[in-house]
Formats: sequence, structure tokens, C-alpha cells
Amino acid sequence: MRIATWNVNSITARLPRLLAWLESTGTDVLCIQETKTTLEGFPAAELRELGYESAVHATGRWNGVALVSRVGLEDVVQGLPGDPGFEETLEPRAISATCGGVRLWSVYVPNGREVGHGHYDYKLAWFEALKAAVAQDAAGERPFAVLGDFNVAPTDEDVFDVAFFEGQTHVTPAERAALAALREAGLSDVVPRPLKYDRPYTYWDYRQLSFPKNKGMRIDLVYGNGAFTKAVKDSYVDREERKGKGASDHAPVVVDLEI
Repeated sequence: MRIATWNVNSITARLPRLLAWLESTGTDVLCIQETKTTLEGFPAAELRELGYESAVHATGRWNGVALVSRVGLEDVVQGLPGDPGFEETLEPRAISATCGGVRLWSVYVPNGREVGHGHYDYKLAWFEALKAAVAQDAAGERPFAVLGDFNVAPTDEDVFDVAFFEGQTHVTPAERAALAALREAGLSDVVPRPLKYDRPYTYWDYRQLSFPKNKGMRIDLVYGNGAFTKAVKDSYVDREERKGKGASDHAPVVVDLEI
């Protein structure tokens, strides 16, 4: 089974590339973030033509998450139980479902904006809620993973120059501690394996030629429980999909399971 996660940065803008990518890669389940659309605007019909069912949690032009699967889509849960909300609003940042016997969460962790901002506190509280929400699934014998844009680089090696990010979000001790606490729920980062190139970043800013200069960050992650991790036979970042006109600023992260 091939499972992937991809922050598409607007599914409407990325739709032709998304459909072509699904066809060419043979992906069975894709976790999508930052759909930037309403439920009605989500391209479920186009995906259905390729054999994919869709589960969507989206409310408008910002945020939005989805799961699309050609191996089944059961027990869908929209939203994050215990979501702390931001400014009395529950943002569409999490959705979960069972696909081909594997329980999956697609998550779009809050950005945090800047240290000391209310959105930064919201980000940390959201991580706490996520850990509590996935604990039962993570501890079970069924393969389980939480995938998505975590908006945190786990280590200094996951950014092109940690000095460049000093004092900014995504690399602060508190954010990294929140991410580490999530792993304590019984999850492992399944992507840091022998990869096809060094420094497998997943995000490059559109500005200042960040992608050609490889000034990136690894913030799109796949955290699996023991059963999921044991089934992993390959994992990689599809850096090629970040190239060319009309690309998202994130690349897909792909995991192949022997299931």
C-alpha cells in the first residue's frame, strides 16, 4: 500500500498536478492539507473518476484537510477532539479515517505566526490536544499513522540554516518539545531512512529562489505506531513534484507499506 501526505497550498490551483501525480505514482491513500476551499468546492467528482473516495473537512479559503483513498474510507472523524480553537473558532485542521485496514490522520498544525503571538500559544495547545486524541489509536495493534504539515522542524538538521530561523517559529524549543511529546504517545518518525538524496526537505518558500538554492525545511512528517512502522518498506520525499510552474511550496512525502 502506498500512502502519502501533501500540503497542496490550494487544491483548486493544484488540481491538474494532483490528478496527474496520483495517476503516475499509484498512490492508494493521500492525506491532503491546506485545501483552501469549501466542502462544495472540493474536487470530489474529479477524484472519483480516478477511483478515489474523499473525506473532507473544509470551511473556506484558509486551512482545510482531506483524505482521498482507493482502498476504502471508513469511520471518518472530522476535526480534532479537544480542539482548543483560535479566537473562539474551530479551524478545519484534522480529519481521520480507516483506509484498507490502516487508521490515518491528516493534520495541518497551526503555523504559530510568531513567538509570543496568540497563534503560537494556540499551536502548542493544539499539539497537546492532538497527542491526547491519537493516544488510543497509537497504542493499538492496528497500523496507525498521523501525517501532515506539522509546521515544526524536528531538529537543526531539518532546516538549511538554523541561524537563519533564530527567534522564529518552527524551530523553538517549545515547539520541538510538543512534537517530541507526540512521539511519546508511541509514534516514530518513519521517513528518516536511507533516502535518495541528502537533507530531504519538504518545504521551500516561493521567495528568493529558495527551491533552486535548496533553502528548505522538513516540516511534513509521517509518525506511525509500531505496527505501521514495522510495515514500512520504503519512504521518500518526491522532490520532483516541487519543480516547475504551478507547484505547491511543499513536496509530497510518500511511504510504502508491506500490507
